[in-house]
Amino acid sequence: MPRNRTMLPMALALVAALGACGTPKEQCVSRNTQEYRTLARLLAEVEGNLARGYAWDERPVTTTEWRECRDVVRGRDGRPVVIPRPCLRDVTEMERFRVPIDPAAEARKAAGLRKRLDALRPHAEAVLRACTAAYPEG
Repeated sequence: MPRNRTMLPMALALVAALGACGTPKEQCVSRNTQEYRTLARLLAEVEGNLARGYAWDERPVTTTEWRECRDVVRGRDGRPVVIPRPCLRDVTEMERFRVPIDPAAEARKAAGLRKRLDALRPHAEAVLRACTAAYPEG
């Protein structure tokens, strides 16, 4: 991949990461390059799947664990008293697992994402220039 094609997604990702609470320039770039950044993230995921030979997915897994529960009762003087006691609670965590992929389908998906990114690149570069011109201090 030529250097120009790798630098723009990295620059936009950096600006977007700071965009939520960043300078007006960062907010400008973030607002106007969301689709480009989303496609770049998806392409990176697909390329990772191809490199590994499988994809990752997540599923919720619920287990029961002993935890400390607290009961609040009134004492003899009428004040609340906290009484700790053991109890069972359901705990749900996300488990990551491997998913087989069809390398040919993933390669087609990557090619489609690259084509769409190439089509959006001129707009993203123009947005970056316009935001830099509008907000040169940030």
